[in-house]
Amino acid sequence: MVIFLFFIFFGFNSLGQMQSLSSEAAIASKELLPLYHQFHQNPELSLKEEQTGSLLAQSLEKEGMKVTFPFAGTGVVGVFQNGPGKTVLLRADLDALPITENTALAFASKKTGVMHACGHDIHMTNLVGTVRLLIKNKQKWRGTLIAIGQPAEEVGRGAKNMIAAGLLKKFPKPDYAIAFHVDSHLPTGTLGYVSGPVMAAADSVDVVIRGKGGHGALPQENIDPIVIASRFVMDLQTLISREREPTEPSVISVGKFQCGTKHNITPESCQLELTVRSFDKTERKRLLEGIRRKAEASALSSGAPKPTVEFSKEGTGATFNDPQLTQKVIDILEKQFGKKVLIPSKPATVSEDFSVYGDSGIPAVLLFLGSVSEKRLSKLSSKGSSLPSTPGVLSGR
Repeated sequence: MVIFLFFIFFGFNSLGQMQSLSSEAAIASKELLPLYHQFHQNPELSLKEEQTGSLLAQSLEKEGMKVTFPFAGTGVVGVFQNGPGKTVLLRADLDALPITENTALAFASKKTGVMHACGHDIHMTNLVGTVRLLIKNKQKWRGTLIAIGQPAEEVGRGAKNMIAAGLLKKFPKPDYAIAFHVDSHLPTGTLGYVSGPVMAAADSVDVVIRGKGGHGALPQENIDPIVIASRFVMDLQTLISREREPTEPSVISVGKFQCGTKHNITPESCQLELTVRSFDKTERKRLLEGIRRKAEASALSSGAPKPTVEFSKEGTGATFNDPQLTQKVIDILEKQFGKKVLIPSKPATVSEDFSVYGDSGIPAVLLFLGSVSEKRLSKLSSKGSSLPSTPGVLSGR
């Protein structure tokens, strides 16, 4: 388990000898391993993280923080004030995914169909370890530390709920917000970073294409929604290939296409579910407007009823790493650990609701934490294979 030592240096005065801190981190890693196992064995789905939130709250309180729990449902807010100085917010997420664990680990999930497959158990454990080191060395820095356990990251609602509940009004307003996400493509002991846009905005779209049902042997009497929906799916591709600025990355994927009940029956309707990813606000608006336009045009061309196009309220904006803050963090990391631990990364079209804190006016940075041994990654690479991509990061949307 890697403790995020750079939090200790960022925004505060020098903490002195790195060797001493490294030893403390190694000790904390061993001591917190049972806590990690406890988080992993008892995963909870989004907005249902009562036990997870309680355990994190107890852990932070034990380290010396003043803790508010529950907050915004199942959220956790810990505050440690240590004199005048900057206020830094550290975020970990609480929720797990509806996935069955088949790892056969001794500490595997005890809950059928629920698993910490996205690494939030690691995030929480590292948060506790970071808080421990900071408070243990409180005489060497000044400022205010806020540690939050945020629910419902996987459905894109947790950060919005925290802000709506008064996170920035009931507690000291952060000067900076920092988080990380585990990355199964990076070796342990390394950090991936991106300056500027780092994760895409995510939007879910539900589309119902309507037709006129009837006997499949009499197509002239029907309006086939399957044909219309198929045309719509193909037309969507032109929003990317023919209407998008070529240098602007974006994605539209159809995750669900469901029609009909029997071989010889033309159905009344088709249901489609789409995920849309973009980095630019103008591009995001263009794509969503284009989806509605394409759906209505496909229906109109067949004389079908107007389709229903609904955009989920759980959509979240692109995550943006403040360039100045990112550079400051990277400079500190490079000075303390050397260039070898830093891996320049590319923006990812997966999504994160950590974006909400940045959108609230807080300079923020999200880094990627290497989570697989270099030996294992090299072995997989030699075989031309790789680990599964980290599920989650709004995988349900």
